[in-house]
Amino acid sequence: MSSPNNKSSISVFFPVFNDQRTIGALVQNALSVLPSFTDKYEVVLINDGSTDASGAIANQLARNSAHVRAIHHSHNQGYGAAIRTGFENTTGDLIFYTDGDGQYDVLELALLVPLMTDGVDVVNGYKIKRQDNRSRRASGAIYNNLARCLFRLPIRDVDCDFRLVRRSAIERILLRKSSGAVCVELVRKLSLAGCVFREVPVHHYSRLHGKSQFFTPRRVGRTIFDFCAIWIASFLLDSGALH
Repeated sequence: MSSPNNKSSISVFFPVFNDQRTIGALVQNALSVLPSFTDKYEVVLINDGSTDASGAIANQLARNSAHVRAIHHSHNQGYGAAIRTGFENTTGDLIFYTDGDGQYDVLELALLVPLMTDGVDVVNGYKIKRQDNRSRRASGAIYNNLARCLFRLPIRDVDCDFRLVRRSAIERILLRKSSGAVCVELVRKLSLAGCVFREVPVHHYSRLHGKSQFFTPRRVGRTIFDFCAIWIASFLLDSGALH
């Protein structure tokens, strides 16, 4: 298998929300690994209305490297909105994204790129072992298993936001969700569009700084609402009520 070295351009983007302690290392690691795949690459930081110093750090990182750009939401719009902004504002033939909190190792992008061969549209990581507390592991397992069952997803870990996707695949779908349910929406729509998936195990690390911004009543509620909306739309589509 050959990687797309010097053939395909690669964009990396990070959705960022109050991740001032981690985004510097993420960008540094991205800039260190990308030249091994291609000489055409970029790193884009999507600052989703952070209230800490993340925005200022993103701007400084962009000033320090011509390969880095920063995009700012004027207020927090949600994880899904940051993902959509990332896909809409990157230019590479291949697009990789992972979270800005540092729980995944960007250097493991090297595991995904060789699997992006002709005929493959998406390479998705799956967590070797989730490094979260017991309640988060339990809720994550329930969410993932429910999503796989209801939507017949072609991957084992939809909750693993460590993805490499062809731009041509993204251009075949339209993402609408602004919550964390965007991951289910993304994988479901790519699957319905006939995209071919590959998977690879990746490491998941304990959060070293701050706390998860997801587990608030408003965000959890919005994700559940969007999850149900995706299921209803899928049910209607499968039953022939939607065309």
